[in-house]
Amino acid sequence: MSELKNYAIILASGSGTRFGSEKPKQFMSLGGKTIFEHTITVFQNSPLTDEIIIATNHEYIEFANKLVETNKFYKVTKIIAGGKTRKDSSYNAVHSIEQDEGKVLIHDCARPFVTQNIIEDCYNALEEYDAITTAIPVIDTIVEIKDNKIINIPKREKLNRVQTPQGFKLSLIKKAHNLSVNDNDFTDDCGLIIKHKLAEIHIVAGSPDNIKITYPKDLILAREILKNKLSTSH
Repeated sequence: MSELKNYAIILASGSGTRFGSEKPKQFMSLGGKTIFEHTITVFQNSPLTDEIIIATNHEYIEFANKLVETNKFYKVTKIIAGGKTRKDSSYNAVHSIEQDEGKVLIHDCARPFVTQNIIEDCYNALEEYDAITTAIPVIDTIVEIKDNKIINIPKREKLNRVQTPQGFKLSLIKKAHNLSVNDNDFTDDCGLIIKHKLAEIHIVAGSPDNIKITYPKDLILAREILKNKLSTSH
């Protein structure tokens, strides 16, 4: 077994703008608990996760603390203020880890259906690779457009839909963030690695249920997924 510590960074700084609510979507209710609680529970119950670090909106830190205390999420060691962008929140969380090396999974709080198998596969992949991401195959045909016209139809077998967790050796993701301080043209942490050609990124199989709750219709789908999970667990 590796001696490197396993960290899980949960990005919970979404504002809820696209969701169309005053309350950030991660604190919306899903089956009697907040999405936040569902997500943290999975990592809390992960045998391989040593520490959980949460980045959330400054004004919700106290609320997040109360949820952590109520649920006895003892693996949560830090709740820090996120930034204006996803990249800023990730930067703050990554640099809150004082150690020089470790294995870090970075996960969207709005993906409450990540599984223990996915988490285990991600940590295990970081034994061999420096950077990984979960992804699933694309089902629909994807087209590239310009001026509202199709200019290319990539082959589906070459395309995947990226999910989280994304995982990195700690020193690598710290370096990637330090090289990207003044650049905000990124949608996720893998983008930093690719832009600076720091490592190859290995794909770990995700799950169709590992959805990101972004819009109100996603919450409807999430309720169905939760209902199915509860019915199969009994």
